[in-house]
Order: sequence, then C-alpha cells, then structure tokens
Amino acid sequence: MLGTFQQSNLRIEMNASHQKIADSLLCPAQFQKWLFPQTFSAGLPDRLKPGTSYTSWLGPIAVQHRVEFADENGLRLLLHQGIDGFHEWHWGDGWVQSCLEGVSLLPLNLGQTLTLMRLKQFLADLDP
Repeated sequence: MLGTFQQSNLRIEMNASHQKIADSLLCPAQFQKWLFPQTFSAGLPDRLKPGTSYTSWLGPIAVQHRVEFADENGLRLLLHQGIDGFHEWHWGDGWVQSCLEGVSLLPLNLGQTLTLMRLKQFLADLDP
C-alpha cells in the first residue's frame, strides 16, 4: 500500500442519546444518509454485525470494510484498499469517540473530523 501511516483519535460531544448514536453508526440505512456523497455496496443488512463486509466509495476511491466487532457500545472496522488499517468507534449518552489508524494517501484526520461533524449535524437534525 502506498501512502503514510497515520493515526487519529477524536472525541466529540453531541446532544444525542446512546441509542440514537448506536443506530446512526450500526444501521446502514442511517449511516448512508449522513455519509453522503459516499456510496456503499448493495445488499447491506439492516444492522452491522461481525463478519459483514462491504465497500464504500468516495468518488473513484474505494475502501473495503469488514466488521470485526459490533455491539451497542462500539464498532471496529478493518479497512483495505484506499486505507489499510482500522476504524474503531465507541459511544455513550452525549459522546462519540473515533480512533482511526492506517496507511493511505488520503488525509485521514481531515476526513475523520468531517465525518464526526456530519454525524453531529445529522443527529441534531433528528431532534430539532
């Protein structure tokens, strides 16, 4: 894999319940809304579970994801292709933490920051 090793850990507070955050991260019908314009492979289940594999695209860049761990408190995705590494999420009432490590040509910290801000806005729009 070409690129540089990068790692980033971010935690953000948001006005959302544990359950709404979990649904936004574990349910493809939810995360496809707030991760737009990113697109996803067809045939995703209603809820992510260990062993689920899928591909996402941001323009021509594809990233393959494999769910290693998923429950009501956390999610760990193994990443390949556009990013070789992992993305780990943990959450509770009013907060989300994202840990991202990998080798990539992409600016991972910038993408991670934008992703967390989009999630925060999506959850805020659910409860105006």
